[in-house]
Amino acid sequence: MATRMGQKGSHKLLAEFDEVPLVRRSALTANSSHAEAVTVVVGHRQDDIRKVLSDLQLNVVANPDYASGMASSLVIGFAAAEANGADGVLVMLADMPGVTSSDLNRLITAFQDGKGESIVRAVSQGKRGNPVILPRSLNDAVLRLKGDVGARYLIKTSGLPVIEVEIGEAAQIDVDTPEAITAAGGIPAES
Repeated sequence: MATRMGQKGSHKLLAEFDEVPLVRRSALTANSSHAEAVTVVVGHRQDDIRKVLSDLQLNVVANPDYASGMASSLVIGFAAAEANGADGVLVMLADMPGVTSSDLNRLITAFQDGKGESIVRAVSQGKRGNPVILPRSLNDAVLRLKGDVGARYLIKTSGLPVIEVEIGEAAQIDVDTPEAITAAGGIPAES
């Protein structure tokens, strides 16, 4: 819900990087990767988000329970039709402006090299970050998640091997405040 963006209520995903709203930039990055399909889970201010994505080839699904925490968005994304039957689901946060299609492709290649039986996690100098790829074998565990719990919990408790892929600072930089947006080279959106 972008609660750290201040009282003006601007939405971090509508901040502009190189004159492109961040959520669109993230969707374009995913679309340009080797991912089989792209699903965007929307919640807070979803009409604004849908508007900037309307001409892209992707699936947009609504999370009516977005205020309950990130688990509900992970559940919705995993349950989306495009995810059904996939060997794994790449979970990409839309507020990470440094992640590139090449980064995603390196994660996808590592997942394929691991025969779809490992979790793949982006790291920066060994420090865990995002995006991650979760194998389909974690489907039931994902669907049971509640509250503000995400992939980190599953990685810790699944018992599956974890393949770490170095992608540099991009694995750690997310933009949750106007100051973070500016520091990452963006321009906060108007309310």
